[in-house]
Amino acid sequence: MKKAIDRDFYKGKRFFVTGHTGFKGSWMCKALQMLGAQVCGYALEPPTEPSLFRMLEPGANMESIIGDIRDSTSLKQAMLRFSPDLVIHMAAQPIVREGYRNPAYTYETNVMGTVHLLEAVRECPSVRSFLNVTTDKVYLNREWEWGYREEDTLDGYDPYSNSKSCSELVTAAYRRSFFSGEGCPAISTARAGNVIGGGDFTTDRILPDCFRAASQKSPVSVRNPHSCRPYQHVLEPVFAYLLIAQEQYRDKKRFEGCYNVGPNLEDCMETGDLVDLFCALWGDGLHWKSQQDSNEPHEANFLQLDHSRISSVFGWQPRWDISQAMRKTVEWYRVYLNGAPVEPLMEQQIREYMEI
Repeated sequence: MKKAIDRDFYKGKRFFVTGHTGFKGSWMCKALQMLGAQVCGYALEPPTEPSLFRMLEPGANMESIIGDIRDSTSLKQAMLRFSPDLVIHMAAQPIVREGYRNPAYTYETNVMGTVHLLEAVRECPSVRSFLNVTTDKVYLNREWEWGYREEDTLDGYDPYSNSKSCSELVTAAYRRSFFSGEGCPAISTARAGNVIGGGDFTTDRILPDCFRAASQKSPVSVRNPHSCRPYQHVLEPVFAYLLIAQEQYRDKKRFEGCYNVGPNLEDCMETGDLVDLFCALWGDGLHWKSQQDSNEPHEANFLQLDHSRISSVFGWQPRWDISQAMRKTVEWYRVYLNGAPVEPLMEQQIREYMEI
């Protein structure tokens, strides 16, 4: 079965997107607007400065609400007022090391935030499709040399990863308990690998670290050069999420569930190799140095996803390999560093991705 984004489906559809001020959320909202959807975003103020969200023009068909998903009353009011057709949940505390620093906040946001949103969906009769975006780190990581599948055990090691495992379990419990009947919205989760792309300025992420080093003409510091991760361009999961949301809107029983969204296994690579690729494309003599510290908190060394299920159900396949993904990423950062507007380039990259 080969499913594709149906551009006519999105025209006039109302999407409620949490976490829209973040890196991935900004790309999501830009794609939705280009597809003709009406978008309402609900999130905290942009988490970084500079901020990709602030670089973009929201447009007439985009409403931005600054709010906290831990505030159940405000969240519910915002959803009921907008009356969305589809909900995509991307708001989160997304950083492993921040989870160690602030575990209570991480659980409040990632677990209770999911509960609050699902409660809002229960009271909003317009919603027909709900997708909770989690992470590849939800699995009990046994350092296997093959990709995890959706039926593998959920038990993230650290507070961030574990909180997203809990978010998965909460979503499954709500699906069984409150959304199983006829006429209920379709409920799914999507577990994505590490994303790269232009506009990410997050602390403790390797590509933003590469850009900051390049702009300062200093070596890139790499904490875990031998850690293997499923890196992919941000547009890969964005359009996978939209495909899941679209198809389960049309056929709940057939398509709701949980899905891994990751690159082909040959595009999983060690962090040091990823930085080598960035440095080669950037040029200017950029290089990296290892900055390993035995006192650093635990992070997984080896992690891959098996995307067989989403491929089997929808015919979905990654479109850009890691070399293409890195070229698009470096292109964006070069344009930004040169002071040119980035929105036209983002629109061009989205069109290129959709037209493959």
